[in-house]
Amino acid sequence: MNRSYPVTPQINPITAKELNRKTAIHEAGHAAAIYFGNKKKQLPPVFFQIDIKKLKNAGQSSNTDSHWIAKVEGGRLIHTLPSSIEEATCDFSPAQKQAYLYAFEADIINLLVGPLAEANYVALRDDEIINSSLVTLNSLHNYGGASDLKIAQDYIECFISDKSAQEQKMSALFLAAFHFINDGAVWRAITALANYLLAHHKNSIECEEIIAVLDAHFFSKRRDVALQRLHKFR
Repeated sequence: MNRSYPVTPQINPITAKELNRKTAIHEAGHAAAIYFGNKKKQLPPVFFQIDIKKLKNAGQSSNTDSHWIAKVEGGRLIHTLPSSIEEATCDFSPAQKQAYLYAFEADIINLLVGPLAEANYVALRDDEIINSSLVTLNSLHNYGGASDLKIAQDYIECFISDKSAQEQKMSALFLAAFHFINDGAVWRAITALANYLLAHHKNSIECEEIIAVLDAHFFSKRRDVALQRLHKFR
């Protein structure tokens, strides 16, 4: 899971600092979805980490000047796509088949959350409204989502053969991803992890370290909300 980078010059190129921020939000979104999303669905935990590569150009004097690329390594429940769901689950019990289908859907949602998180960040930065009508599935290409969308499409074509049914399922999973990033506690955790990635000059952030950051900020937000509600009734 990684942000797709443009290969042609942009009309209004952004600074390395802003591109790094968008990249950090994008990858933090993937990580939060893998951890929180899979956990909520009671799916098995998977190993993942965030790898970072700095691309320091001539004339740049520090790490903060460097443009860097990042990607989530691992994190997918389905490691190898079968030729079809039917083939993969032909010997499964009904419960095993249902669990496999849940894993398939979870991987797709986790792929979509990255570019959606980036879209949400841009909307908040520009003080604009964001909803599932203004930001569509196809528009995620504008938020570094080309690679994520390609993999998600590979998944859905393996999952469902009928084109119309594929589109309906992708729309439903897109909405699920959108609801995920709209959870205030989740968004707090995503932005906290993005800040952590930007502040710590490491080549790799391990799974346990990522989870510690996500948990610290997700649960602190939940606790704050609970305390506010408690005080209201005193």
